[in-house]
Amino acid sequence: MPEPALVIFDLGGTTICDTGLVPRALADALHNSGFAVTPAQIEQARGASKSEAIRQIVETRLPPGDPQAVAAANAVYQDFIARIASDFKAGGVQPIPGAAQTFAWLRGRGIRIAFNTGFDRAITSLVLGAAGWDQGIAAAVVCGGDVAQGRPAPYMIFHAMEIAGVTDVARVAAVGDTVLDLQAGANAGVRWNIGVLSGAHTRGQLEAVPHTVLLPSVADLPSLWPETT
Repeated sequence: MPEPALVIFDLGGTTICDTGLVPRALADALHNSGFAVTPAQIEQARGASKSEAIRQIVETRLPPGDPQAVAAANAVYQDFIARIASDFKAGGVQPIPGAAQTFAWLRGRGIRIAFNTGFDRAITSLVLGAAGWDQGIAAAVVCGGDVAQGRPAPYMIFHAMEIAGVTDVARVAAVGDTVLDLQAGANAGVRWNIGVLSGAHTRGQLEAVPHTVLLPSVADLPSLWPETT
């Protein structure tokens, strides 16, 4: 099997340990503004652009486009950002075991790396800095706010390809831990649409959507191209 030219990684649950900080901060921010949410609604937001997820939840209570809805969604989002930043600064950023070794393995073979995430740019920079991945690792870092529509739309993948200088989806692998990650990979038509079992969603959930392979974690990624080891 040929190697990819580019591997695009999600962050939370894929390369960064999912300790429950993000869904908890999201639920708390919504509740703080008077928007009661169910666990199922929070589950659906896993892997999504958080600003889009908040807007969609707010618009179930207020008319879409209503100035009050826009203001409420913005307030919830800013509260969420403040909460998650505080949690991460308090030591909530823990890389998935083996992630750094996989990055080194890929880079040693000239395979480019990109990150994409539903976090905004400030939180993404904080996470990458805390993990020590803000310099010399990724050819592209794409956030939910960088594109017109987040997952399951393919645009974050396409934008990462654009920045990294890879034009052929047949040379691209996308790696994520959620249903939305795999749906985005399928919509983009990437050659390797890889799910990992280290994060938000179970094997059963991931098996139900299009994928190439499911792996225990990103530490197992080199096993896909054993002829190069």
